[in-house]
Amino acid sequence: MPPIRDKFTIHSKAVVCQDVELKGDITIGAGKPPMPLPSGPIVIGSGCIIEEGAIIVNRRKEVMRIGDDNLFEIGCRVESPTVGNCNTVCTRARVHHTLRMSSYCVIGAGVLVVPTEDEMLDDYTTIYGPSAERRIWSGRGKVQEMDLRRKHAEYLREMLPKFNRLRRGDGT
Repeated sequence: MPPIRDKFTIHSKAVVCQDVELKGDITIGAGKPPMPLPSGPIVIGSGCIIEEGAIIVNRRKEVMRIGDDNLFEIGCRVESPTVGNCNTVCTRARVHHTLRMSSYCVIGAGVLVVPTEDEMLDDYTTIYGPSAERRIWSGRGKVQEMDLRRKHAEYLREMLPKFNRLRRGDGT
């Protein structure tokens, strides 16, 4: 098998730090500061926040699609082939490649999610605790959550260029 060539497309309005390690075939939409370490074809939607130490890996041959306005916190690892919109993967959480996430899901801090068969999470599913318990979120407070996330992204877009060299969208 030939080695995977590094090829990435960065939207002109995306904020990507120079010291981010990008590997594989990656497309980054507008308005996000990513910190991924991918190894396959990945398409990241707009408005996502990928914090330092977060690892996003595509273990399948199909394109991994990450929707808009997702939050991947410090040290999490996501191998899910599909991630919908407005999801949160908390600090040090791990999501196995057999799990597909729909929208408005939350994977709690330190949670390990490893289904034995392919599984699609329903909208508004929250997984928490050491035994990966599940419940459905009512959606109450969704507007406030999205406002807070937009302010977070706006803050990062303003502050990251002040303290980091940025990678431009020219594919180098």
